[in-house]
Amino acid sequence: MASQNVAEFLLERLKAWDVTTVFGYPGDGINGIVTALGDGDGPKFVQSRHEEMSAFEAVGYAKFTGRVGVCLATSGPGAIHLLNGLYDAKLDHVPVVAIVGQAARTSIGGSFQQEVDLPTLFKDVASDYVQLVTVPEQLPNVLDRAIRIASARRAPTAVIIPADVQELEYSAPTHEMKMIPSSLGVAWPDMRPDMDGIRKAAEILNKGKKVAMLIGQGARNAAAEVQEVADLLGAGVAKALLGKDALPDTLPFVTGSIGLLGTRPSYEMMRDCDTILTVGSSFPYAQFMPEPGQARGVQIDVDPTMIGLRYPYEVNLVADAAEALRALIPLLVRKEERGWREDIEDKVAKWWDSMASEAMVEADPVNPLRVFSEFSDRLPANALIAADSGSAANWYARQLRFTPGVRGSLSGNLATMGPAVPYAIGAKFAHPDRPVIAFEGDGAMQMNGLAELITIARYWEEWEDPRLVVVVLHNNDLNQVTWELRAFSGSPTIPMTQELPDVDYAAFAAGLGLGAVSVDNPDALGSAWDQALTAARPTVLDVRTDPNVPPIPPHATLEQAMNTAKSALRGDEHAWDFIKEGLKTKAQELLPGHRK
Repeated sequence: MASQNVAEFLLERLKAWDVTTVFGYPGDGINGIVTALGDGDGPKFVQSRHEEMSAFEAVGYAKFTGRVGVCLATSGPGAIHLLNGLYDAKLDHVPVVAIVGQAARTSIGGSFQQEVDLPTLFKDVASDYVQLVTVPEQLPNVLDRAIRIASARRAPTAVIIPADVQELEYSAPTHEMKMIPSSLGVAWPDMRPDMDGIRKAAEILNKGKKVAMLIGQGARNAAAEVQEVADLLGAGVAKALLGKDALPDTLPFVTGSIGLLGTRPSYEMMRDCDTILTVGSSFPYAQFMPEPGQARGVQIDVDPTMIGLRYPYEVNLVADAAEALRALIPLLVRKEERGWREDIEDKVAKWWDSMASEAMVEADPVNPLRVFSEFSDRLPANALIAADSGSAANWYARQLRFTPGVRGSLSGNLATMGPAVPYAIGAKFAHPDRPVIAFEGDGAMQMNGLAELITIARYWEEWEDPRLVVVVLHNNDLNQVTWELRAFSGSPTIPMTQELPDVDYAAFAAGLGLGAVSVDNPDALGSAWDQALTAARPTVLDVRTDPNVPPIPPHATLEQAMNTAKSALRGDEHAWDFIKEGLKTKAQELLPGHRK
């Protein structure tokens, strides 16, 4: 049998861990690994247009599978480019392994070209595990631990392999002092709850008369248990943004998103409840939780480092969400008084009526809410949805009504611009048989999305289901920041910082051989969506939206309203337009005919 070099062993070990896809970009710092990829039979290498996109694609792959995503980059600038995507993984608790090259060992410390102190560079973003491989015998232990730790702690880890080490003949660790053997695989335990804690939690929840539930992505695999607990407690269920797909919006007691991008029913439920049960969420905005002392609280989370945060809970249970809820259910007494639950359901029904009405408010030319509303009516049952940061995240949070089986995500805690299209690519390689939709502002599209359309054009014919729809909210404005200037700073828009160059996104897509639909008439949105969702190739939906439709949440504070008014008084050139659109939109919640 021919001997293996380190790079060849690396790929073999990744395959043994069932890693089928690696997202990356080549460079001479990983020439050994690139050569092994060319000579071997996998994993599949997906070439992005930029290493940051490779990291985002690995994050998207991990988010939509629950498995480890892997990204690959060269030394120096390539490694540096990974950082933003890896921080996205860190803050959203996503398992990603970054494999990066390094200058040859003989040159380290000599100010050689592209030499960067990579262990220090990755020390924060990959704080759970970052290691430099200096001899072949070290590799299996380092790689195995990187994968296990990424999975166990749902965090990014980093393996750094100098260029010359990649070319060395591989030799396994021996049975000697200071050699560290390793092995494949891991059998994860059931994280069962402490029963004393369960009994205390049941006592608190049974005494509550107005119970609110808050769930996050940690409750995604406990949907049936969450529904049963909510029914027993007569509770409504609000969802943190990363948990939007944890429970369908079609359930009448699901109040939708909570927080800065949240719904009125979620806000009012938290304002009025006397008991809160939080499951699988580290939702960070305490001002949207009940007032301290207002409600008794129980938290369930699998991560002991995230327990007891955000609210003074009386019981903090470290356990898998489904295991804990299954243990809790036999101890809960069904609440026969359903007034609280009925009031929540009435508010939820009214909310969706209002959202439908707000989407139909006339704008110039297209109301962005209608882009999402029309899609919601056509949402494929097994769709995977990615939304970018910015105003697109507002409408994703409040307008899309997820049905069972739909998955969705965005950059939750880092809230970085530009991940939606690479997320969609990662999702498509994870599930080539499912339709994927990415919602982009035009700022994010210009930042990252345009280049990654080239990646889509390169690979789409490999996918079993070719549908990947990229929706661009085309308003030539960095719209979310414009509204933040108005609402938080009382500042008028600053054209030299906020205005974007006009780009024909549909023409760019068509030039790559992708489907392309331009929309500047709201009545054409439905047929445009029908065309995109039935197309035989990925499609860009380029929609000219009105930047003056406010993305301000329904529970905006008086201070925010006053600051917006100040921006108008200080000479915002679009003042009358956004005041008019804001009044027309807000009026939909107050018009007769809606449920009260």
